[in-house]
Amino acid sequence: MARPRPPPPLLLLLLLGFLETASSIFEVKNSTGTTCILANFSADFSVNYSTKNGSKSEASFKLPSSAEVLNSSSCGQENGSNAVLVIGFEEGHSLTLNFTKNEEEYRVQQMSLALNLSDTNIFHDAQSNGTRQEESGTDIEAGLHRKYRCVSQNQVKMGNATVTFSDVTLQAYLSNNSFSKEETRCRQDRPSPTTKPTTSPAPTPPPRPETPSVHTYNITDANGTTCLLVSMGLQPNVTYEKKDSKMAVDVFNINPNKTLVKGNCTSPAVTLELQSENTTSLTFQFGMNETTTKFFLEGIHLRTALPPDAKEMWFDAANTSLKALQATVGNSYRCNTEESVRVTKDCSVNIFTVQAQAFRVEGGKFGPVEECQLDENNMLIPIAVGAALAGLVLIVLIAYLIGRKRSHAGYQTI
Repeated sequence: MARPRPPPPLLLLLLLGFLETASSIFEVKNSTGTTCILANFSADFSVNYSTKNGSKSEASFKLPSSAEVLNSSSCGQENGSNAVLVIGFEEGHSLTLNFTKNEEEYRVQQMSLALNLSDTNIFHDAQSNGTRQEESGTDIEAGLHRKYRCVSQNQVKMGNATVTFSDVTLQAYLSNNSFSKEETRCRQDRPSPTTKPTTSPAPTPPPRPETPSVHTYNITDANGTTCLLVSMGLQPNVTYEKKDSKMAVDVFNINPNKTLVKGNCTSPAVTLELQSENTTSLTFQFGMNETTTKFFLEGIHLRTALPPDAKEMWFDAANTSLKALQATVGNSYRCNTEESVRVTKDCSVNIFTVQAQAFRVEGGKFGPVEECQLDENNMLIPIAVGAALAGLVLIVLIAYLIGRKRSHAGYQTI
């Protein structure tokens, strides 16, 4: 009996290419069968984790075609708020998109990724076999009754995990059970703005607010052990484009009394997530150099609502290659001088009276202090001034004594 002929190589390549780029459609309905969320996208995941021998490893995998909408998905309350899309896949993993809306737009307020580390098909030789959750804010937003469309790749960083979306069509709070014809394009799909003339005046900085309140943030693991202890005052500083195409600056304080604090102790990074007054999300990520046993602030992600005169409603900036607030593991970093950490060319975070310690915090208290260079320089100034004054006094005294000796010599008998 003749064996069946294999398909031509070219056809195999085309089929594989289709499977690689194929996206999945996800739909959430309410109790009456009306669709409230409709999504069509593909996603790639990259997750850093620790192995049993203590080394670091990276797992890369795709959202499979078998992924499905879980029953924990919801259309929210009758007012249309808090719609949730939960997608389950493989052995106990899930991706959750939490939607919020106002009178003009809807957006993915928060995205979370639940990972089952005992899935050996993805996490080979993982140190832990429990469940890990990563979460972050996103820049996914669109006008009400418009679909969100993004052909380009869009990365969402969530602690030790990164999700890369592509070919996304998504809409929440639908009105007719299908995607709207009108759409909002993502920032990545929009053409690059024309370079502004070099003669354009720099934005006029607004009056600076008062020094922000200093607050202590404590992040603990499941056993109650502190992995991150930070005391600081925070003041984000963003430059944005106004509706009249002029540039402006917004400087504001983070109010600890109106801020929700969350965090993550998962190695190889620890995170501090601040949700302030439902308008600002500020995330700090601390990493560690195992060779030098130094911890440091390696990442900042800021997402905040802009003033009414802004061209865009939201500002989003992130940087994961910082080397700030650095000290030896087991010690604490302290700086009484104001520090400005640059996130992007349009964003910085002013940090006041900071003391930070990450990864190893004995007894939940700050360890031995390592002073910042700015404080050391400030201490050197009065020392140098004092030394200069002492030197000046000494010179005057010597000059006086020499002058007096010469004066006495003038009266000696010849």
